[in-house]
Amino acid sequence: MGILLLSGAVTTNPAQANAPLRSAAPTYTVAMTGYNAVPAQTDGDPFTTASGAYSNPEVVAARSRDLGDELPFGTIIEIDGPAEKSGTCGYGAVADSIGYRVIADTMNAKFTDRVDVLFKAKDNYLLPDGRTMNAANLLGVCDGVAIRVVGRIDLSDPRNLPKTQADLAALVNGGNGLAVK
Repeated sequence: MGILLLSGAVTTNPAQANAPLRSAAPTYTVAMTGYNAVPAQTDGDPFTTASGAYSNPEVVAARSRDLGDELPFGTIIEIDGPAEKSGTCGYGAVADSIGYRVIADTMNAKFTDRVDVLFKAKDNYLLPDGRTMNAANLLGVCDGVAIRVVGRIDLSDPRNLPKTQADLAALVNGGNGLAVK
């Protein structure tokens, strides 16, 4: 009977339909930066990603174009901080705002081997000297960041993008019956 209950827990939500079980998650070492959904950092429509999904700073990440085959739109990633600290990387200060991310956007062609995490434009941190700094600027450039693929969702319908970190974490952790790790 436990099997029947578990089977009944599996949903058929289209956002979860392509979240396969992953036994050996591919990992890539990349540089990581941050961005905001503002015209100066995006194309003409900062609220729509290259995949057509809404620019949701809670769950969206972009990848450089050279990583398109490895990290297609809809790829769910888990981000491990850089192996070594560097003067330009503020990962530790913003790590709690990163969580899991869905690749839903593409970076400018001038960047390679890079993932860009979308942050809220008004997500500011108080610095020890009393100034505030936007999370994307505080993150800076982090080299040697491990990006692990933990699943996929179908973004052919952009409405399938999870709305919150809690929704995305539940999907990744199998809270809906579809474990993706």
